[in-house]
Amino acid sequence: MSDRALIVVPTYNERDNVAQVVERFLAAAPEAELLFVDDASPDGTGALLDELAAANPRVHVLHRAGKLGLGTAYLDGFAWGLGEGFDYLIEMDADFSHDPRYLPELIGRARAGADVVVGSRYVRGGGTENWGLGRKLISRGGSLYARTILGVRVRDVTAGFVCWRRRALEALDLGAVRSNGYSFQIEMKYRAIRAGLTVEEIPIVFADRRVGQSKMSRAIFLEALVMVWRLRLGKA
Repeated sequence: MSDRALIVVPTYNERDNVAQVVERFLAAAPEAELLFVDDASPDGTGALLDELAAANPRVHVLHRAGKLGLGTAYLDGFAWGLGEGFDYLIEMDADFSHDPRYLPELIGRARAGADVVVGSRYVRGGGTENWGLGRKLISRGGSLYARTILGVRVRDVTAGFVCWRRRALEALDLGAVRSNGYSFQIEMKYRAIRAGLTVEEIPIVFADRRVGQSKMSRAIFLEALVMVWRLRLGKA
């Protein structure tokens, strides 16, 4: 059985982070490779990524024509990874809010049989760092809102630190996924559960990003509110 793992990292204006991402992510998971999906970052992230990829055979870059969104970045990354024969595909952010020290357990749980492994802030042992009260309430409230409407038991349904087994992604109709903001995370987990896939959560501590600005916007937030109901009513 092959054990090839691919970490998919969408980037948009992450030039200050990506060199450290390569160093720390690959050190934490020596069996893994990295795929950056760059949306034509105006700060030159894409050009730097090409340099990093030229210097390291474990680093790959997928360039896209513009800012096309988080959901499609992951879907394009998954398609590339499946086409290249990877067995485990991991979603991670480029801002170190997802600590790479959790990678071995995330991949290990998938190797042990879980179809989907979620790095969860909201199970025992998980949490957040450097968040104000308002952000904590919005995040927990959003997760509770989605869980309640969709009737799922995954506690951190909005989590973006996720390991997918190849067979799990192949079992889903990825072409039918409609979310493109943070609701992508909700939709993918919901589709996995509806398909009868096993979803496990491991505790992680999620830290606020160290460099750059958050990509969250009002439009992305509203998309998530609406998409939950579209999923519940079978319209997505």
